[in-house]
Amino acid sequence: MTTVCEAVIKQLKTAGVKYVFGIPGGPWIPFMDEMQAQGIEFVLVANEGAAAFMADVTSRLTTVPGICHGTFGPGATNLSTGVGGALLDRSALIAMTSEVPDNMMSRTTQMRIDHQKLFEAITKKTCRLNCENPVSDVYHALNLSLSDIPGPVHIGIPSDKALAAISDHTALKKPQPRKSVQAEKQELDKVARAIKDAERPILAVGLTAAREGLREEVSGFAEKLHAPVVITPMSKGIIDENSPLYQGVLFHACSGELIDIIAKADLIVAIGYDPVEFNFEAWIPENIPVVSIDVSPADIDQSDYTLIAQAVGDIKQALGILSREAVRTQWEEKELPLARKRIHSRFDVFRDRFGPVTALAVLREILPDDGILTLDVGAHLHVAGQFWPTPSLNRVVMTNGWSSMGFGIPAAIAASLSCPGQEVACVTGDGGFLMMAGELITARRLHLNTVFVVFADRRISLIAVKQEWQDVLRYQTKLYEGEYFQSDFFFGVPVFRADSEQTMEKALKQAFVQEGPAIVEAVIDHSQYSELVEKKYK
Repeated sequence: MTTVCEAVIKQLKTAGVKYVFGIPGGPWIPFMDEMQAQGIEFVLVANEGAAAFMADVTSRLTTVPGICHGTFGPGATNLSTGVGGALLDRSALIAMTSEVPDNMMSRTTQMRIDHQKLFEAITKKTCRLNCENPVSDVYHALNLSLSDIPGPVHIGIPSDKALAAISDHTALKKPQPRKSVQAEKQELDKVARAIKDAERPILAVGLTAAREGLREEVSGFAEKLHAPVVITPMSKGIIDENSPLYQGVLFHACSGELIDIIAKADLIVAIGYDPVEFNFEAWIPENIPVVSIDVSPADIDQSDYTLIAQAVGDIKQALGILSREAVRTQWEEKELPLARKRIHSRFDVFRDRFGPVTALAVLREILPDDGILTLDVGAHLHVAGQFWPTPSLNRVVMTNGWSSMGFGIPAAIAASLSCPGQEVACVTGDGGFLMMAGELITARRLHLNTVFVVFADRRISLIAVKQEWQDVLRYQTKLYEGEYFQSDFFFGVPVFRADSEQTMEKALKQAFVQEGPAIVEAVIDHSQYSELVEKKYK
């Protein structure tokens, strides 16, 4: 006899799943027992939102859908924060929740809300598990999460069915997600003509190109055209930042320095550009036309902006065809380094004080090139997103489509689990740390050598900066007075304090040699944010 829980877990095992993140309820116990039998680790977390963030990042770093679980009611609603992150950050994820039995679906009972309605708006699909043939449902959920634009799928599992015998024994198999088809030749020809006719095109490369691992293809195309490249935050690593063609990161700190070179362009070539990070209209002047090479149609206001052509389909194939036809543009060598030089000079001004720039510079010197940095949301993210040199893809992990504070700590835990042997650091603000502080216990229990760097400036700095822009009183952005931790340990995790470049270096070196997790409290000068966080984009 095969039970529902056995069939579900075996299908996850066949798909390559190693971890399931969550907090159990009573109906989930048989599934956990089956995970032990199948060699899948259930990772107990402090908050279900963290479980979903961990599943999201696991998917990004392993290409296997991340799996998370929440129980009835509050378990599901907590989980939903991270599930929404997977939707807008484009990560393959399966969210499983316990639901009431069939005979209670229309009844009033403890902890019950309609999970199907809850997850409908934040998933690609939500369903209640067919307990006669659970393998089929789980297989299709895995496939759907990986297909086209990746995203989350929710499965509600009736609480009384875990140990029920199944009647339909569908064969276990690995997911086979749907692949993008080649773009239509007619549209590719239009894109190629537009690029040939342009004298000074700029390449704008986004999240989709990074997710598909197109670093070599993007770099080769840019070099063939000899065209400048701007990128969105989540595509960091898509191009060598030492290349003379690389200009900088849109939306993040000092990106106003890109305005001049963008204004000189006569065409924007968008490659895998997902506006979930930054809408076209926010930075492209209305007089500059656009062509798009992406897996989905370009999302741009065509009443005010000109979309000349779009090649919708396999980006790698399209770039291969376009590269063969590309000719060198008319950009002058002396023009290309100017934006980067201005950005670098903006950062250089702040190296004489211990603020976010200096703290990040010290961390960059110590974290190996193949190390992984996870970033929480806040003013520090805007600085790191522009300032942090990123030598390859998946070395910086952030949320920008969803942009939820609290992301950084669970992301770092997932990175440590997914990439054993690699150094992992998280940079979070003191506000973001408060949201997921409980996950330090998770890192400690798992014996992860993860370093959590807390930028302690006593406030919600990004909102304080925006209050300054609006010339209003700084209201309800100050978090605390005095020291943040006021102790050498937090939940048993050692804390090392830094308030200068020298003490930062010492604290990081101590933290990285610890057995288990460590915290570095970097007491920084917050005043730099008001000069670094960008207000204008065009």
